[in-house]
Amino acid sequence: MISACASRLAQTFFLLFGVSVLAFLFIDLAPGKYLEEMRLNPQISPRTLAALQVEYGLDRPLTVRYVLWLRSVARGEFGFSFAYNRPVWPLLKTRALNTLFLTLTAMLCAWLIAVPAGILAATLVGRWTDQVSAVGTTLLLATPDVLIGLALLAFALHVRWLPTGGMRALSSTGAGILAQAKDLVLHMVLPVTALVAATLSVLIRHVRSAVLEVLNSPFIIAARGHGISRVRIMLGHVLPAAANPLISLLGVSIGTLLSGSLLIEVIMSWPGMGPLLLQAVLERDPYIVIAAVMLSTLFLVMGNLVADALLYVVDPRIRGTES
Repeated sequence: MISACASRLAQTFFLLFGVSVLAFLFIDLAPGKYLEEMRLNPQISPRTLAALQVEYGLDRPLTVRYVLWLRSVARGEFGFSFAYNRPVWPLLKTRALNTLFLTLTAMLCAWLIAVPAGILAATLVGRWTDQVSAVGTTLLLATPDVLIGLALLAFALHVRWLPTGGMRALSSTGAGILAQAKDLVLHMVLPVTALVAATLSVLIRHVRSAVLEVLNSPFIIAARGHGISRVRIMLGHVLPAAANPLISLLGVSIGTLLSGSLLIEVIMSWPGMGPLLLQAVLERDPYIVIAAVMLSTLFLVMGNLVADALLYVVDPRIRGTES
């Protein structure tokens, strides 16, 4: 177990190192730099631009800038934002927590819906309800995330029941804990619904496929022959046997929801990493982009580590191979 954990930590370290190198390389090769738009302004002299280039370290080679960035990571800064004129981590810390909170909430809601829906579809396979479910998940899968977000915004603007942006209302400042919690829940309804709708069809299909495969296995047929009730078979035999592929899917779903949340955050004005990342790309602010990419990779790796840990706990065969 200890050797496996050490191996995974080493893999995580090299993965993050590789992602950071590629992010630096691709951003350096991308057209457009932070000071290029300033050169178009006749009020800014070439001497001032040269001084800014030296101040921001843009005159140094890529390898030197990368080493300096690693030093800033060791200090907990994650680079320096040109647009905000301050270290990146204070800018990104709160937004990263908001993104993680939104993603984990959406993932929990999606799985709470997908597991019973997938089980129901597997038990009713071949019936009209299963066919309706298949058509519905196909249409949902074919709908772009942008269209889902815009449709929810249009619905909220029409009914005026829910806030259409942000994370908190100004009127909730200084209110009680219950009032603030209610306001937060209301602001989360639209982005969480959009994320759940974007990933629900894939989860339902995977749950249905995993459960259906176990239901057709010989040991389940034998259990039915012995007169064991359907509920006992489902809870005691089918779900534990179908857990492995679903737990593996859990880690992947975190990455899917995270990538989708960046877009939904922009549409819903959620104060997460999405709007900050978009603004940094438009303003050619490289170190915010690199830090956001690194955090997204770290969240994905953490999701897979959690899935591996759950597999280790649930599946005794994995523990047996390491003993």
